[in-house]
Amino acid sequence: MTQEKQYFGTDGIRGRVGSGVITPEFLLKLGWAAGQVFAKEGRSQILIGKDTRISGYMFEAVLEAGLSAAGCDILLVGPMPTPAVAYLTRAFHADAGIVISASHNPYYDNGIKFFSEDGAKLPDEVELAIEAELAKDMTTAESHLLGKALRIDDAGGRYVEFCKSTSGYLNLEGLHVVLDCAHGATYDVAPKVFRELGAKVSLVGAQPDGLNINKGVGSTHPASLQRAVLELEADLGIAFDGDGDRVLMVDHEGELVDGDELLFLLAIHLHNQNRLQGGVVGTLMTNLGLEVALKKEGIELVRAQVGDRYVMEQLHQRGWVLGGENSGHLVCKHVTTTGDGIVAALQVLCALKAADQTLSQAKSGMRKFPQVMINVQMPTKMDVQVLPEVQAELEAQARVLGDSGRILLRPSGTEPLVRIMVEGEDIGQVKRCCERLASVVKAAVEASTV
Repeated sequence: MTQEKQYFGTDGIRGRVGSGVITPEFLLKLGWAAGQVFAKEGRSQILIGKDTRISGYMFEAVLEAGLSAAGCDILLVGPMPTPAVAYLTRAFHADAGIVISASHNPYYDNGIKFFSEDGAKLPDEVELAIEAELAKDMTTAESHLLGKALRIDDAGGRYVEFCKSTSGYLNLEGLHVVLDCAHGATYDVAPKVFRELGAKVSLVGAQPDGLNINKGVGSTHPASLQRAVLELEADLGIAFDGDGDRVLMVDHEGELVDGDELLFLLAIHLHNQNRLQGGVVGTLMTNLGLEVALKKEGIELVRAQVGDRYVMEQLHQRGWVLGGENSGHLVCKHVTTTGDGIVAALQVLCALKAADQTLSQAKSGMRKFPQVMINVQMPTKMDVQVLPEVQAELEAQARVLGDSGRILLRPSGTEPLVRIMVEGEDIGQVKRCCERLASVVKAAVEASTV
């Protein structure tokens, strides 16, 4: 993102509700500013969806007012996963889509994410145009030009059918699956998708009350799902995050299967069917074990910066179809335009059925390397890698690890700290290396700020 940005981050606009960062006044102005940018000759339509957090009611109402003041019509779809809004924006031929969600964050956070008319994230130049409108005085369209709002009652059903279609209407009869919906946006549509495909469905985290989204459940807290899979003797479990764009899975033994392992399963499946169209895009945090496993199959792994936006950029640039993060944000571009937890889960089930394997059997083709991470606090943000002591220690530890390990120093994007991550085959060696680096970085930072 460019330095001119004031509000937009790599994942839209996000903040704590009631903290002064996101206020009703700001949201009204944001709706109006977006309406000014998306307005076309004739009537423009903007589609709005939200997750289940209580502040979504306020966000929806105020954004609707701002868009109406700019002369845009509004399509309201209610609680709906983020990727559903991307799909529905295309399906209804809307000029843009808006998601009200803070993803995997607690209920007291909320945010805004925009989609273009083709269901993709907005280009930087469009976000900059909205920024420019935010700096202007707000005006209201004449009465006969004000926008109208329409609630779409069958939006959920349309999205359910879309999800099923991406799997070729996979037959899931005989499969017992536990779904953890994080008390979030998938609570209604996800059970329908899997039940209508024939699966026996048990539920965790499917009773949202506006305050419990992501609370002890979902992809960020998978322990509840792991227990449920074992207690119910289910075949597997699927965990979504609050807005439904991430997915993690649990095998029948209660073992967590993360995004890197799911990427491996999908890559092998597509590769075997000659549908991979290149390699796989991961991130700087992607486990080295995935890179090694893919290399054995002749599949290239390219690492992007951390964040699904950067994964998407690499996929677009290379013309590839598969990428993602270990957090479970997986992009299957051969069937949809953005990361979609339900769609990705169905693609994994397609891969398991094609290979006639259980989830536990399929993931065994990849061995995750141990990872250790230590955060080192800093008085101010700084590039520690330019410090001579740190450079020397990085080179020394890289020699110790050789080809069987990897070191990553990554400054936090939001806090004055540096994250030191080391991975390799030997957990003891990895731990010693990370601790030594952390000690050197801390001493070097202290010395440089005296």
